[in-house]
Amino acid sequence: MSQSLNQPKPSKNAPTRPTVGQLIKYEWRLLLVAMQFLTRLPVPSFSSYDPQWLHQSSRHFPAVGLLIGLLCAGVFWLGSVLFTPLVAAVISTVFGIRLTGAFHEDGLADSCDGLGGGLTRERTLTIMKDSRLGTYGVLGLVSALLLKVTLLASMPPSVAIVALIIGHTASRLLCISLLALLPYGGEIEHAKAKPMAQQLTPLQGLLSSGWLLLAGVLVTLIFPYTVQQIGVGQWLLALLLALIATDYMRRLLRRRLDGYTGDGLGATQQLSEVAIYVGLAASLPFI
Repeated sequence: MSQSLNQPKPSKNAPTRPTVGQLIKYEWRLLLVAMQFLTRLPVPSFSSYDPQWLHQSSRHFPAVGLLIGLLCAGVFWLGSVLFTPLVAAVISTVFGIRLTGAFHEDGLADSCDGLGGGLTRERTLTIMKDSRLGTYGVLGLVSALLLKVTLLASMPPSVAIVALIIGHTASRLLCISLLALLPYGGEIEHAKAKPMAQQLTPLQGLLSSGWLLLAGVLVTLIFPYTVQQIGVGQWLLALLLALIATDYMRRLLRRRLDGYTGDGLGATQQLSEVAIYVGLAASLPFI
């Protein structure tokens, strides 16, 4: 009896578990933060802002990729109706660059310059911070753009549309996987987004894969014949090449910089996106 009388009464200020509505509202806010960070799309302003939101929003990067993929696919479809597949591929690629402000392309160019021209970690980071574009950056950027355009143009229009949706979503999922697999390898005081210079937990990375699952469901419902036409072997080839590209960047960044940087993440997104297009465009006798 005395023990029950001596127990402290619950505090009125004790934290309570958030409701489902509050959780949905919070995740929606993180999605808007991710959209604001990765694209030039207009986003409602926030009455208050916590820098940690940017770090937490990384789990929704594949969702932004899904949106970009849908928009680029719509532009490609319209371009293929009005022009040739080659023109449609160019227009959709340019539209995607405009939509994101060349965010990932800039990371690819800086990574090519730094990793191609820097012999030490310190020199590599210095080159990557330089706003000027060097020979390696130009060659890497032009090569990636040419590959994207020619690969998309070589596919049947319906396959290219599916490739854009899956490619943009999956590449951003693979990109943020490095947040869980590597520590930050840059100089934190010079990070473009300091809250992003933190690791993503494996659980958060797993939850992010739900957006790729949603993309797969959407293309299967909208383009069932095309998904079947591509075939299991072709999908597996695209997945394998994307994983190889991502693992190559993981090992390269680990060896050269002791971890990831923002530019390295952008380069990973670009390489894995191109790898997916290569796999879906390939014509091999065993597929």
